[in-house]
Amino acid sequence: MPNSRPRPRRGARSGAGAAGREELVSRSLQSAEHCLGVQDFGTAYAHYLLVLSLAPELKDDVKETFQYTLFRWAEELDSLNRTQDLLGCYEQALELFPDDEVICNSMGEHLFRMGFRDEAAGYFHKAVKLNPEFNDAKENFYRVANWLVERWHFIMLNDTKRNTVYNAAIQNAVCLGSKSVLDIGAGTGILRVSLVVTETVDAGLFGEGIVESLIHAWEHLLLQPKTRGENGNCEKYGKVIPASAVIFGMAVECAEIRRHHRVGTKNVAGICLPTNVKFQSPACSSVDTEETVEPYTTEKMSRVPGGYLALTEHFEIMTVDFNNLQELKSLATKKPGKIGIPVIKEGILDAVVVWFVLHLDDEHSLSTRPNEETCWEQAVYPVHDLADYQIKRGDHVMMEVSCQDCYLRIQNISVFGPECEVDTGKIFTKNKDLLTLGSEAELCSALANLQTSKPDAMEHTCILESTEIALLNNSVYHEGFKMAMRKVLSSLTPEKLCQAMDTQCQNEMSCGSEESNSEEIIPEPFYVLDVSEGFSILPIIAGTLGQVKPYSSVEKDQHRITLDLISEANHFPKETLEFWLRHVEDESAVLQRPKSDKLWSIIILDVIEPSGLIQQEIMEKAAISRCLLQSGGKIFPQYVLMFGLLVESQTLVEESAVQGIERTLGLNIAPFINQFQVPIRVFLDLSSLPCIPLSKPVELLRLDLMTPYLNTSNREVKVHICKSGQVTAIPFWYHMYLDDEIRLDTSSEASHWKQAAVVLENPIQVEMGEELVLSVQHHKSSVSITVKQ
Repeated sequence: MPNSRPRPRRGARSGAGAAGREELVSRSLQSAEHCLGVQDFGTAYAHYLLVLSLAPELKDDVKETFQYTLFRWAEELDSLNRTQDLLGCYEQALELFPDDEVICNSMGEHLFRMGFRDEAAGYFHKAVKLNPEFNDAKENFYRVANWLVERWHFIMLNDTKRNTVYNAAIQNAVCLGSKSVLDIGAGTGILRVSLVVTETVDAGLFGEGIVESLIHAWEHLLLQPKTRGENGNCEKYGKVIPASAVIFGMAVECAEIRRHHRVGTKNVAGICLPTNVKFQSPACSSVDTEETVEPYTTEKMSRVPGGYLALTEHFEIMTVDFNNLQELKSLATKKPGKIGIPVIKEGILDAVVVWFVLHLDDEHSLSTRPNEETCWEQAVYPVHDLADYQIKRGDHVMMEVSCQDCYLRIQNISVFGPECEVDTGKIFTKNKDLLTLGSEAELCSALANLQTSKPDAMEHTCILESTEIALLNNSVYHEGFKMAMRKVLSSLTPEKLCQAMDTQCQNEMSCGSEESNSEEIIPEPFYVLDVSEGFSILPIIAGTLGQVKPYSSVEKDQHRITLDLISEANHFPKETLEFWLRHVEDESAVLQRPKSDKLWSIIILDVIEPSGLIQQEIMEKAAISRCLLQSGGKIFPQYVLMFGLLVESQTLVEESAVQGIERTLGLNIAPFINQFQVPIRVFLDLSSLPCIPLSKPVELLRLDLMTPYLNTSNREVKVHICKSGQVTAIPFWYHMYLDDEIRLDTSSEASHWKQAAVVLENPIQVEMGEELVLSVQHHKSSVSITVKQ
């Protein structure tokens, strides 16, 4: 808390009124200071408001103390859910200090936590404008900008083909008589109209609500459609662009999709995963599962790491006519249709990939197929619950297709051998008896289920994020932690035995000369705390390493049930694993010790987000953790090295900002949307990113969680140019050292982490043999990388 109470300045005015005002100001300042001492922040805040209203000339003197009081009072109001009072306090503060970037940033943080992201972005943006070097505000603005304006907006506006083809179709419709036009997805329509233009389509076509929007448009906004064969002025009839769409699919083998959606191991660092626990990603969940957001995930299949193998020819899934109201209404009520596709290549069935062709009119169309350069990704439906994922030529892949909840759903994927002949969209026997084969196919499916089901085992389904599944599949990660924990615990074992023997000697002395047995020496357990984000089995691994009391900080009930089932399957006593959040009242206390006189032997922290950024407040957590370690105890990871390199990548440039006016049909859109561009791109995969490396990797930064004096807040790094070109971005990743020998690389093929990159505002031309100097600044959890000119 700031100290030293400021003295009121004497103005030129004299007299009793001035003296009385100064006396009141002085007494209010004293009262405010007293209230701060007893932590009565609300009353202190009220006194400061009075002081500043009577003596605005004191603003500079009390500014720092006023900020402190405001922030503490706001925290108290927030904890009491007094939202209106909280916002009112900030509004008063900003009236007094309208150009204070710290208050603006704090206001934005509260608004963001309350879900007001638009308003929060405004305050963060103002804070950055007031002080471009204010790192906290910059990081906050970058994060909220990524929420508000997703990067696909920039990619979409830079997609010249999409913009040109849509423009041509609109021009055609207008020339044919459509004069009143409504763009659904760009504003609010208030008239009935002759033409609706929309592009509310996602990778799975229906996910942005195009069906519901057009049903409403046909019922309330559009003129009646022209019937087939009818002539006349197009202005008298309703029409939609796009006119129709055809959805296609293809079964593929893809190791990258597999490792993110299917747990492919039964043993993780010696821990057996029980057969009665089924792990699924949200994309694999059923319709009524709360975890489901969309029944598919998305990938740019042309850039998926490791590529993919097509196991079937592409096939037609369905067509939809956007100018047919009855067809649109029937989509959600249709019963699932069955499709059977012949296998053309042997491989592992990992997913069904889906794309579409959008027919804007009779002349113009857009395709989102995997080899097409387009702003769209493809929809990916991971395959799960098969007894055997290996398929071969002559097999048939069977699936059910529906549009429940106006999402395209592909479910109940199964495989039939050569004995069952299947045609696209139909099931049939050699004598073409549909009913007979329908029953036979269902019988085959039932028999297959009987062979694999275990009615005596109670099955538990655990929904994990795709990054959590990829982590479970990462054997290097878990073996590395197991080895590092074993080394730490082994080094601490003699100390524990000595402590136990000392305790026994003291007991013997206090109890006289009673005989003792050496078997009674039971050392205290080692306490291991895992505060990793999300699902983690590291506490169970720690429990296998001797007399260890592991604590897990998982929050979801289904994750706790799963860890209990895994412990049971590995014959752990029920009380071995503790769920730490049950023992603390709030999340801020998660790093506390288990007992007042016990310290942690190991604390596991999550340093890197799956997106490739450093976790917020990680250095603050590390500082608390160091105070809670026993002598010889360790934080994992002990230190982190950040690496980067210079690249030329037009892809990163186009995904970060709208480029010029040519791509947007001559419209000057860039200055408006580029206000939300951020210099950081996240969730990148460097192994498949289209780029040209212009330097070798260099170490940019060291974050030491155990030895903080080795950290530096500012550093200059010289980078040698090994290839001429234009530097447009600086991708970066991390080496996490559990100790000096055991290292985890966040850029490895098995990593569940992605990488990130700084995208330069202006490209820099470089020649081979030159050196470029990077300025690397580290403040709290924020890292900025700039090129020193």
